[in-house]
Amino acid sequence: MIYKLRELRGVEELGGTMRLGAWPCKIEPGTLAEKVYEQSEISERHRHRYEFNREYEEPMTAGGLKISGATPDGTYVEIVEIPGHPFFIGCQFHPEFKSKPLEPHPLFKSFAGAAYAHGQKRKGNREAADVEMFLRPAKVARG
Repeated sequence: MIYKLRELRGVEELGGTMRLGAWPCKIEPGTLAEKVYEQSEISERHRHRYEFNREYEEPMTAGGLKISGATPDGTYVEIVEIPGHPFFIGCQFHPEFKSKPLEPHPLFKSFAGAAYAHGQKRKGNREAADVEMFLRPAKVARG
């Protein structure tokens, strides 16, 4: 699914042959990526030699993967996600290049927020189950 950049096929000497620097990314409306970034086009930094193989796009999207960000010309897939998941988002770029301890990248900030919210939800469900067990132990124990 992820393979060497198409321009590098057949190239064995890889020195200085990578996708490097800031590249624009167009974000699909109604996606988690749009919610995270709160804009329709972003610029992110790259340092890699690989890309999403579009030959697998149809089976992957049929299986639930959503391509939520791509270069404006549609050549490269930049962001993918799984709709309905609390927070499943993958990116081709390096968000850590634009993150600081007191100014986290939007993906890191959103991931931490989603993890916290999910933990609070699980905690609430556990507490409700404990109360249910306390109030009706015989019924709960039988199942």
